[in-house]
Amino acid sequence: MPTTPSDTMESTSAASPQPRIGNVRWTVCAMLFFATSINYMDRQVLGILAPVLQHSIGWTEQQYSYIVIAFQFSYAIGLILAGRLIDRIGTRLGYALIMGVWSISAMAHSLATTALGFGIARFFLGLGESGNFPAAVKTTAEWFPQRERSFATGIFNSGANIGAMIAPALVPIVTIRYGWHAAFFITGLFSAAWIVWWLTNYRTPANHKRLSPAEFAHINQDVPEQLAKIPWKRLLSFKQTWAYAAGKFFTDPIWWFYLYWLPKFLDGRFHLGLSHLGLPLIIIYNLSSIGSIGGGSIPMFLAKRGISVEKARYIAMLSMALCVLPVYFLGDVSNEWLAVGLLGLATAAHQGWSANLYTIVSDMFPREAVGAVTGIGGMAGSIGGVLFSAGVGWVLTHFHGYSILFAVSATAYLLALLIIKLIVPHFEKIPMDDLLPAE
Repeated sequence: MPTTPSDTMESTSAASPQPRIGNVRWTVCAMLFFATSINYMDRQVLGILAPVLQHSIGWTEQQYSYIVIAFQFSYAIGLILAGRLIDRIGTRLGYALIMGVWSISAMAHSLATTALGFGIARFFLGLGESGNFPAAVKTTAEWFPQRERSFATGIFNSGANIGAMIAPALVPIVTIRYGWHAAFFITGLFSAAWIVWWLTNYRTPANHKRLSPAEFAHINQDVPEQLAKIPWKRLLSFKQTWAYAAGKFFTDPIWWFYLYWLPKFLDGRFHLGLSHLGLPLIIIYNLSSIGSIGGGSIPMFLAKRGISVEKARYIAMLSMALCVLPVYFLGDVSNEWLAVGLLGLATAAHQGWSANLYTIVSDMFPREAVGAVTGIGGMAGSIGGVLFSAGVGWVLTHFHGYSILFAVSATAYLLALLIIKLIVPHFEKIPMDDLLPAE
């Protein structure tokens, strides 16, 4: 076992040359990045193949919405269970287990022949995939000192955008050559291969043979945190929790709508076919990556110019909400690339909005409560996604068009921001003592 951080740090004075710190922790970060990329790739395959599957399987718009709901519902359940599972059995076995569930479920799509079969496969895929972010966040906490965690989190979280871009590039090629069954099976193999890589190479820092004493000390340089367990019931008594949950409830469903219905919309409106669907989707998700970085940097840019953090955050969120508005006109657009531009702007604004929405949790809560509040918000977003997906199926069945859906998508962010502002006019920070139950 490596030497303890205190032994190492006491023998190193400020004037002494620092020992070379290894890079094992960044290898772990790379594993988290690839896991997150696979996570988003696997969940997106259905949306890309939806136009093909709707013809070959013969499901209705309402049935397709139920298939999407199966994933969202189980994802909401999994957000509650996954964190406790990881805490109980550890990151090494826990991550492999959740990845195993979603790998088998992803490949099981290739065996489905009915809408019900796809719904069952999606349910178990959602259960498995819900564990990715709790496992990745806990692994980051184990392997990185506090000052490096946000950077490491940013790296592995960027895998979501990479996965969203790989899927539309890979899936059409595989499907055209080998059929849609192969597309589900091959993408599922990526997660199976990752499990082998993970179990072969991953250990906790205290048990990792390649970890040097210097890097072990670097990882454990912080004073050990004595984190109190804050019950959800206590958190739900604060208006700040409800403000964040409301923001997620109204805007997360829009991202799910883009993820699962954009390929169907583009194919139906512009008759692209599977061979021409990839490039528009890649452009849209590239723009969403730019929006995530750009929207997230607005408060920092404004703060440097003397604007308060609270005001800067509201300005950023209002800017992103306004950037979404042009998608209102998408239902009447007849030019393919204008549609791609409007969708790219809308998805970029969503990601910029989300970057700021996530951050208001740490603005209002001490770090001990951030994870729990984020989980509550994630569950609220999933519930909103279930309700909106059901509505999408109903609208498409009865109105046979997307105009109403794009109108809702355009205005959801302004509505969410208004509700947040009404609930919390100011992002008041809650003291830790107020969160702890009375003894």
